Amino acid sequence: MNASLTAVAGLRVGHWSDPVARTGVTVILCPDEGCVASASFAGPSPGTREAALLAPEKRVERVHALVFTGGSAFGLAAADGVVRFLHERGVGHPTRMGPVPIVPAAVIYDLLVGEPVWPGPREGYAAAASASADPVTSGPVGAGAGATAGKYKAPVPTGLGSALARWRDLRVGALAVVNPVGDVYDPGGRLVAGHGDREAWMRAEPRPAEHTTLVALATPAPLDKREARMLAEAGQAALGRVIRPSHTPWDGDAVFVLSTGRGAAAPLAALSALVQEAVCAAVTAAAG
Repeated sequence: MNASLTAVAGLRVGHWSDPVARTGVTVILCPDEGCVASASFAGPSPGTREAALLAPEKRVERVHALVFTGGSAFGLAAADGVVRFLHERGVGHPTRMGPVPIVPAAVIYDLLVGEPVWPGPREGYAAAASASADPVTSGPVGAGAGATAGKYKAPVPTGLGSALARWRDLRVGALAVVNPVGDVYDPGGRLVAGHGDREAWMRAEPRPAEHTTLVALATPAPLDKREARMLAEAGQAALGRVIRPSHTPWDGDAVFVLSTGRGAAAPLAALSALVQEAVCAAVTAAAG
């Protein structure tokens, strides 16, 4: 049984990974008509592309893919390859000159983990071309290839994780790339990745802009952008349950919400609860 993000019908996920350089890119492809999307950004150091248009008041409603990548700001170029991949297939926001693909992207800083290599357009294109509806594999793959936790003391490898939360006919899928300065715990309080060293944390002076957790959430339930933003904020709250400390002055966490709109309407309160369950499970899977 598929218990990952791709259990939401219409979504496909692909990766490009460099296990030697320990970097990579992960692409989530939406149905051709796109997904209604919004996002929430917490912390002073997010690295993003096309983020402003996800605000509820902005005109563009749908995105056609979402890119998570290593390489810090350099890695944002991977989205160019995904734009080209979609353009070749006639997928995008309708304009008078033809469809224009809308592809938000977010990065983690993994430049000190392996070789000084980062994904670019070619790697983004390859990840998009490999995308499938198969269950998403958790571990050091794609954008999670160089992810680490516990960097207030010494980096501990984590990765990418995916999970699915269900209640009756409702479902929310999550995909997380876990790269925080803090430690990762499971919802029961067990240390999964990091050091659990409060004294070391209190004395630490981490470097800014090198620590980020990225989360993509998806549901078939129809949402507008305002509702998607509310669920993204619920996802941010869930990070505080499994990353300690979370949302620090050195983190730049980003949570995106995608709605395919292909399912039945659902109570926002129920979706919010599923969002938090899915985020906790995906982060734990990434770090385990």
